[in-house]
Amino acid sequence: MTALASRPKTSRAGTSAPRPGGAAYVLAPFAVALSAAAGVAAAYLAFVRTATGQYADTTAMLGGDVHHPRVVEVLSRALNGTTLVSLVLVCLAAAAIGVLRHRIDLAIGATVLVLGANASCQLLKTRLPRPDLSDFPGPNSFPSGHTAAAASVAFALILVLPAAVRGIVALIGAGYVTVIAIATVWAEWHRPSDTVAAVLLVLAWAALAVFGIRLFRHRAAGPAVRLSRLATLPLLAVAVVAGAAGVFGLICEVMTVRVTPELVSSRFVFLTASAGIAAAVAAGFLLWARLAAGDRGTATADVKASRPARRPQGGKK
Repeated sequence: MTALASRPKTSRAGTSAPRPGGAAYVLAPFAVALSAAAGVAAAYLAFVRTATGQYADTTAMLGGDVHHPRVVEVLSRALNGTTLVSLVLVCLAAAAIGVLRHRIDLAIGATVLVLGANASCQLLKTRLPRPDLSDFPGPNSFPSGHTAAAASVAFALILVLPAAVRGIVALIGAGYVTVIAIATVWAEWHRPSDTVAAVLLVLAWAALAVFGIRLFRHRAAGPAVRLSRLATLPLLAVAVVAGAAGVFGLICEVMTVRVTPELVSSRFVFLTASAGIAAAVAAGFLLWARLAAGDRGTATADVKASRPARRPQGGKK
């Protein structure tokens, strides 16, 4: 009994999940923010500043002539339900959750995320020029405000909610944002590149928010938390499968423009572009959920969890 009691106990979680706080842990979100911002710039240069990109983007938007009653109902409700009042209420709720969890840093980060993403989206939409290179004149719609608003609110909720529910919220949020993004293309409000750029823009601001939080809490960070496979596998599967379909459709459309006219129909381009949108949303939510799962909670809770259990003291009968 004495030998068993004196044997050192090692926690599997302690060996497999080292305590974060190093330079790589702090700087990783900043690298993600730079990469996402570069993705926004690349999407603008490829699909707005080139004739081929504009033509492919516009063809996908005009190919969304879906008349299925159920599909039309879902898309219409998604657009009509995304109002400024509802988004503000969810944003306030996210900030309140951070305060109730005694994580003021998360509440501030969620506020910066939502305000920064939406303000920069509107600024880019009004300041970026859109030359008429595809004989389809119109004002600049890059990036999508509806998509940015929906994604920023979903990202804010994932940030402030406890780690145990972040996975399921990421799945629900990714589905909601995907429907919103495709609905804006179907309604001919936006082109596919507008929605993808909006997701990347929100991811850039979200990563900056996490960078600030980790910079502030790098000495008090709790043990790293891994996402459950329930959230990781579906998002990863959608990102890979739908991404392949989107790339295939884009290649076919480029060949239609440059090599063989009328190789594919506009309906085909819309469907594959929708798959590409779904892939971009899934990849963005997967990456964001992993960034948001950087620490388990407050330093006080971590200290309490790490304290060894007290042995009962013996007394007289």
